[in-house]
Amino acid sequence: MKKADEQEKLRQIEGGVTAARGFTANAISCGIKNPKAERLDLALVYSTEEATTSASVFTTNRMRAACVQVSEKHQRAGNLRAVIVNSGNANACTGARGLEDARTECRRVAEELGLKVREVGVCSTGVIGLPMPMVRIEPRIAELCAGLAQGKGHAVASAIITSDTREKEEAVSFTVRGKEVRVGSCCKGAGMICPNMATMICLIATDAAVERAELKKLVRECVETSFNRITIDGDMSTNDTCIVLANGASGVRLAPGKPGWNTFRAAVQHVMLQQAWRIVKDGERITKFVTVRVKGARSAAEAKAVAKGVANSSLVKSSWNGGDPNWGRIIHAVGYSSHSVNPEKVDIDIAGLPACRGGVQADTPCDQLRERVQADSFEVLIHLHQGACDHTVYTTDLSPEYVDFNRSEYAYWNQAKQDGLTR
Repeated sequence: MKKADEQEKLRQIEGGVTAARGFTANAISCGIKNPKAERLDLALVYSTEEATTSASVFTTNRMRAACVQVSEKHQRAGNLRAVIVNSGNANACTGARGLEDARTECRRVAEELGLKVREVGVCSTGVIGLPMPMVRIEPRIAELCAGLAQGKGHAVASAIITSDTREKEEAVSFTVRGKEVRVGSCCKGAGMICPNMATMICLIATDAAVERAELKKLVRECVETSFNRITIDGDMSTNDTCIVLANGASGVRLAPGKPGWNTFRAAVQHVMLQQAWRIVKDGERITKFVTVRVKGARSAAEAKAVAKGVANSSLVKSSWNGGDPNWGRIIHAVGYSSHSVNPEKVDIDIAGLPACRGGVQADTPCDQLRERVQADSFEVLIHLHQGACDHTVYTTDLSPEYVDFNRSEYAYWNQAKQDGLTR
């Protein structure tokens, strides 16, 4: 017999956020951003099990979107069983009107599904500052609910993306005492990515039964080592949300110290980390996926500050875009990220080769370093040699195409003007 703390092997499965039993979903086209567009932009995920528990993590940005405020209030009041999500409009910085629109979405879903309003979460992603085109959304909610079915996880993943170039799904299963447990997910995110729980939204569904308090603790721990370790452009969104629903449809109850718990933890961590990596690799017009790993810091805070300082430096990221192994830009970012760094102890490796030793140029020929950083993916290791703490951040380069892509959102505002939502 396996011990309670032994991990079972995770198996990749299909289905995305509806891979777990007892979850249905639907997605439709409302023309939220453009009434002539036919792409999916409104989605719903629903647990058919009354005993569903939930845990959520939201952005720490002080400018919190209306959907974040409403969902957080509902999460504090109990457990969520349904989440309605739209793309095309963030419903952020929209005042009392935005709050009422978010509440209306929750109320209408609750009415259709026979739920309490507080059992419905709401997520939005898109342009900030424009009122929601509720004239196109509210009349379609009945249709959205009526079309709920299993196997529509991919449609949800399609409906929630904005500047993403592809859908992001991940699902795994494992066995506990002969019973299969599944964990599935979908997420979106490509720009405005620097979470402290990016514009990122992640929905995770599992058919395990987990007590709310234990789920909350686990979700926060896993978010910290996945979504809180990524950055594309150093910008934290108003809408970041990660919601996990656990409905018990597998018949397996999990708890710390009991059989299957460590495997469940590993499954949630795996799903979140894979999705975090997908977000970074799909960054708006990026060309490099870079792992920045800091070792030997005096404190966890110092290790984090140095890793994020390097990962968010526009100069460093521009060098990576040009295939330039410029360790001087890296060490300069190290220097302003921590006041206690000793320059004579800093070592830097780029793509596995020594670039800097003791704060000065290493013996590695520049041509060798340059060849290594032409790759689509590589690691930068920074060793401070001052302590035992470390931190890792996953990031990207900064391309001219990224700047061009983000120069204007005028088209969104022009459509909003036609809708009578702005002047």
